[in-house]
Parts: sequence; C-alpha cells; structure tokens
Amino acid sequence: MDADSDVALDILITNVVCVFRTRCHLNLRKIALEGANVIYKRDVGKVLMKLRKPRITATIWSSGKIICTGATSEEEAKFGARRLARSLQKLGFQVIFTDFKVVNVLAVCNMPFEIRLPEFTKNNRPHASYEPELHPAVCYRIKSLRATLQIFSTGSITVTGILWY
Repeated sequence: MDADSDVALDILITNVVCVFRTRCHLNLRKIALEGANVIYKRDVGKVLMKLRKPRITATIWSSGKIICTGATSEEEAKFGARRLARSLQKLGFQVIFTDFKVVNVLAVCNMPFEIRLPEFTKNNRPHASYEPELHPAVCYRIKSLRATLQIFSTGSITVTGILWY
C-alpha cells in the first residue's frame, strides 16, 4: 500500500447512551401492568421499556431516573427519550422532561491494515496497555477527550466514552 494513497475511514456510531429525569415518582407496578413492551424486574427495582421507533431500550427506576440505550445519534436519543416521557404521561404520571444528558457514545471503525499490538503498545506506553492473557485488544486512553479505544490486531477499533459536554 502506498504512503501517498488516502483511504477514507468509515466511523460508525453504534450506540448512544443518555440519561434524563422525570421529576416525579414512578409506580413501576403500574408501568408494568399498563405499559406496552415492558419487562418488570422486581428483584432489581426497575422496569425495562422498549421502543420500536427509534429502536431504544429504557431502564426506568421509581425515583424518576431513566437511562436510554440503543440510539445511533444524539438526535435519535433525545427523540426516543421524549417519546418515552410522553408514553409515561399517557399512563397518568406528571412527567416533566429534565436533565437530559448524553453520557456515552460507542463507535466502531475498521482500518484497512492489521496492527502489531506489542509494537503499538511499546511506542505508546503511557496511554496504551496490552494484556493478551486478559483481553485481545490494546486499551488506549485519551484523557483530554475522556475516551477509550479498544484496538484489535485485525485493525478493528472500538471507541467508547466520547462526551461532547
């Protein structure tokens, strides 16, 4: 492969995790009995609610804190969170949509070449750690972005923890 050739990399966002509050107490039993696409985890004290469009899964606690996972963009995450709040309003709760925050983003990228992990780790020692007995990837931490990259020998890279706020 030439050093002059430019290769476009496709970085694909696969998961956006967001949190918001409802500013009201939620009766989990009522949500489980009257809500749609709901799984009640009574032993843990939470309800899982799934939306089809956008395709997200929400973890709902009785305190009113809700975590949404599965969106593929920040806009989709906010839209799904607002839809979820609206469905809780329709169940009779006095929901006020507040404190929305994106807390994690997961993205994947494939490099067009393989990566020699021991050499890469040796050259990037303070930021990179490689324990082949524990995990098949190099863990590369970027403190300024609060991001962690999992770099595999096949050239596959997984980026987690990117925050815009």
